[in-house]
Amino acid sequence: MNGTLKRASVACLLMFGLLMININYLQAVKADGLRTDSRNTRSFFARYQNERGMITAGGQTLAKSVDAGGTFRFQRKYTDGEVYAPVIGFFAPESASGIEGAENKYLDGTHPDLFVRRTVDLITSKPTRGAAIDLTLVPKAQKIAYQDMKKSGKRGAVVALDPKTGAILTMVSLPTFDPNTMAAPDKAKAARVYNKLDKDTNKPLLNRAIETTFAPGSTFKVITSAAYLSEDGTRDVNTTVEAPNVLPLPGTTIGLRNYHGESCGGRTSLIDALTISCNTAFGSMALEMGYDTLNAQASKFGIGQPMSIPLSVVKSDLGPDEGKAALAQTAIGQRSNQMTPLQMAVVAASVANQGKVMKPYLVNKIVSPEGDEIDSARPQEVDQAITPAVADKLRQMMISVVQNGTGTAAQLPGITVAGKTGTAETSQGAASHAWFISFAPAEDPKVAVAVFVESGSAGNDATGGAVAAPIAHDVMQAVLGQ
Repeated sequence: MNGTLKRASVACLLMFGLLMININYLQAVKADGLRTDSRNTRSFFARYQNERGMITAGGQTLAKSVDAGGTFRFQRKYTDGEVYAPVIGFFAPESASGIEGAENKYLDGTHPDLFVRRTVDLITSKPTRGAAIDLTLVPKAQKIAYQDMKKSGKRGAVVALDPKTGAILTMVSLPTFDPNTMAAPDKAKAARVYNKLDKDTNKPLLNRAIETTFAPGSTFKVITSAAYLSEDGTRDVNTTVEAPNVLPLPGTTIGLRNYHGESCGGRTSLIDALTISCNTAFGSMALEMGYDTLNAQASKFGIGQPMSIPLSVVKSDLGPDEGKAALAQTAIGQRSNQMTPLQMAVVAASVANQGKVMKPYLVNKIVSPEGDEIDSARPQEVDQAITPAVADKLRQMMISVVQNGTGTAAQLPGITVAGKTGTAETSQGAASHAWFISFAPAEDPKVAVAVFVESGSAGNDATGGAVAAPIAHDVMQAVLGQ
């Protein structure tokens, strides 16, 4: 009898132990999977029971939850949805993107920082309220960048930064979409809208500022100049370099030419080389320095490094060492050289900030439902890309580009602007990408900008000076309050 009881007791203990293990497994390991399982209708209904926090910028409300009553109580509403969609993203029945996704736990009130607030709401039977996310964007500049790109049907991106802090002042990507079309608690409708956007060949769901890379063209010559000036401390803006009409590419039967076959006079100073964007001069510099020197300088600007703002940013990449011929092309922003518009804005901002590279960020502060500040941005210096002396030389060279060279369309009345144009070839016979990077005021920079206009969306012979520089002009003007 005692043996039977013992065996029964052991069996009960084993089953109880297995039950506890299973409960903990479901709660700890499988919880997220079960919560997000499309068959979990409870989770679907719960998404609309909490009052998500607002998303704001510059004193304006960009996204908020509206009490609609009924089963799906709170529904998301977006102001100027198409203008801000690349940053804010969308909140749909089964998914979220952009800031809506990256800061979801704060917005829906489930973050550990809001535990006390959730407990109070539970006791008082009130709906859970989320925290508000305040962004660093400047609404006036954001809207102007959007309007400038949209009015002429351009595809591309505009990014503006505060050089001294890394705060992102503008992030526009076109084509875009209206997040309101996926906000209603209707799974079928949201899926139809999403699938249509996803299949669109113009890729409106793609944030071109951070989610893909492009050949940077001659804007990369700022980095090549930085490497050349940093390699030898005796070099300055008047140092001269070889600039033949055609630069022979080692190991090949072809040569590197200047834009439209123009001549740089055989030899030119660094300041003149950047001012007129002389391809052969920068190819000569790269051949003299070598791949490792150029790659090391690019890395100092953050190229090849992971980045989160908190949205994930794809890595920019100089490309592999493919030999001297490829290196000459890489130095002028071609070949395997691929950059995000955000990365090129970081380059401009770092030159403006005496060589200091600041981590870009989008979230200014997080505020509780009661208005208390939970967290706020803390500007972070991540590297010293170049010395202040080299930054000053680059500043002089970039000022000359805007005052005397290819970037005159970016000039602002009474304000000194520094910049660099870029026109990047894409494939044989195809239209070029148009770029412009800049900062102003050059003496005490408050804004750094990168404008990218995608191949074919601004004409077959578009250049950075003609297409991208005017947009940068308007964005800088808006940020500076002119």
